Amino acid sequence: MSGVGLDLLEIERLERAIERRPGLANRLFTEAERAYAASRARPGQHLAARFCAKEAVAKALGMKAWSWQDVEVPTGGEDAAVVLHGEMQARAGELGVRVAISLTHTRTMAGAVAVLT
Repeated sequence: MSGVGLDLLEIERLERAIERRPGLANRLFTEAERAYAASRARPGQHLAARFCAKEAVAKALGMKAWSWQDVEVPTGGEDAAVVLHGEMQARAGELGVRVAISLTHTRTMAGAVAVLT
């Protein structure tokens, strides 16, 4: 089985949504993801990349319904890794695959790609 997922997002769009609905960050991101982003100069940039990673993983695995908490990207940089939980972990196991991700961002856009191996 192989699969690829890709997602792009305007960073300001996520920043505005979180500003309007403060509880949204808790629903979308794990504690480790929020802590990592909070340690950076522009947290929204890093949260947006993680949002894209979650979407990309769901696309690669062919998931239609899933929990945002089931995909976790707790660190950044070259050692960025994805940790799957719940339904996502079960789906990857069912398919017999591992998920590799790559994150990127500019000042305005964030993106991620997920590849099943």
